[in-house]
Amino acid sequence: MSKSKVLLIYTGGTIGMMQDAKTGQLKPFDFKQLTDQIPELNKFDVTLSAISFANPIDSSDMQPSVWIEIAKMIEKNYEKVDGFVVLHGSDTMSFTASALSFMLENLNKPVILTGSQLPIGMIRTDGKENLITAIEIAAAKEKGKPVVSEVCIYFEYQLYRGNRTHKFNAEHFQAFQSANYPVLAEAGVHLKYNYSALKKGNLPAGQAGGKKLKVHASLDSNIAILKMFPGITQNVVEAILNAKNVKAVILETFGSGNASTQKWFIDALKKAIDKGIVILNVTQCNAGKVEQGKYATSAAFKKIGVIGSSDITSEAAVAKLMFVLGASSNKKEIEKLLKSDLRGEMTI
Repeated sequence: MSKSKVLLIYTGGTIGMMQDAKTGQLKPFDFKQLTDQIPELNKFDVTLSAISFANPIDSSDMQPSVWIEIAKMIEKNYEKVDGFVVLHGSDTMSFTASALSFMLENLNKPVILTGSQLPIGMIRTDGKENLITAIEIAAAKEKGKPVVSEVCIYFEYQLYRGNRTHKFNAEHFQAFQSANYPVLAEAGVHLKYNYSALKKGNLPAGQAGGKKLKVHASLDSNIAILKMFPGITQNVVEAILNAKNVKAVILETFGSGNASTQKWFIDALKKAIDKGIVILNVTQCNAGKVEQGKYATSAAFKKIGVIGSSDITSEAAVAKLMFVLGASSNKKEIEKLLKSDLRGEMTI
């Protein structure tokens, strides 16, 4: 059996930084010296290759245009390798993983995002284990087929579905959570996959029923987030709903999708919806889901056309809205897509 081929894509972030021996300053990692820093990679029965952004970015500067660049890199190399590891800053990793999940339709190979809280050149770095195990997962096959065939995040011994995650801790090595969906794998002495939670792989193009990878490179970022809080004013709400060119608003509500029942607030939402703006109801809670109408405080939303989003994360909601708005301008089609589970991002 031939070796699995894995492509590393370095976008930037802490994992790729190392300390300069003379100045002590952090500088971008040189992938030509990858095996010098992580000699364990030489023991892998995997053929590794690497490409890097010409100008690596901090993940706080992440933009939809960069998601498109990553997706195009994957598309260009899709037939050449068996899996991908995307090295990325942790701050916006959940947004990128979510976006790639929507952009890479008919994906049947692993795309594993990983990073670290400490630079890979530091003694106590978490980057080495994250990178080594991410590569192992990206290369893993059973009966000639990839074990994982979706966009994931691997961090601190756990593999998550990318569009189910959010970063919840800036201090600990365990930086991510997937509160509404089971962990896909755990790394201990052995890698234990949760096969029932893994997405079923698409058949590769060329096989009966197989579909070719389709990359969606049209994203529309004319969206906004309106986070509810006690005391929010009419001026603030209307400023966001009336912002120039905004096509959709994520309404971050309390609990199971609840918000103020004040007349001015409901009227402002209805006016925006009547203008064609999409309002997507997403809970502020880390776990649980939106159930419009469960309480009187959300019953009005159903009447005026606010779309409930079940248990989607805010990160995935942002990415999904950009994807859906880029794919269609038909309001009924947009609503249908938002209510549908497209890539395992929500529970219907």
